[in-house]
Amino acid sequence: MERVTITGGAGFLELNTGGRVELPQSLRIALATGQVRLPLAETLRELLALLVDGHYRVSGPQRFEAGDLVPANDWPDDDDARVAYYRTAIRSGHRPVAVVLSGTRPLLVDGHHKISAYRAEGVTPSVVLISAARADIASG
Repeated sequence: MERVTITGGAGFLELNTGGRVELPQSLRIALATGQVRLPLAETLRELLALLVDGHYRVSGPQRFEAGDLVPANDWPDDDDARVAYYRTAIRSGHRPVAVVLSGTRPLLVDGHHKISAYRAEGVTPSVVLISAARADIASG
């Protein structure tokens, strides 16, 4: 787990409220292939800059029970080809990574088709989890 302090964030994404995110191509590829590099704060820099200022914990990739996930937007219609691609990857042992903001309810920021594929394969999804941290533990 990494601790991150955001200052000068765009405030576009807020825990528990959502928003539409267009991730940079390099990050989308890393998440799609499961090749998320550490430190997460650097890999997710452009996404984290969309958050409101504050202290956060970033962890993963890790298994995450996706039953209660709420999408940041409406669940998109499944792109059958994209879901099929992820299903094949999952069956081959790859673990595409979704991004979840943990708040009162887990909010899926990126990975709608990945989650659909994981559900279809009966496999627990792999996610990067971003959650609020108290200021007194964020610096420790």
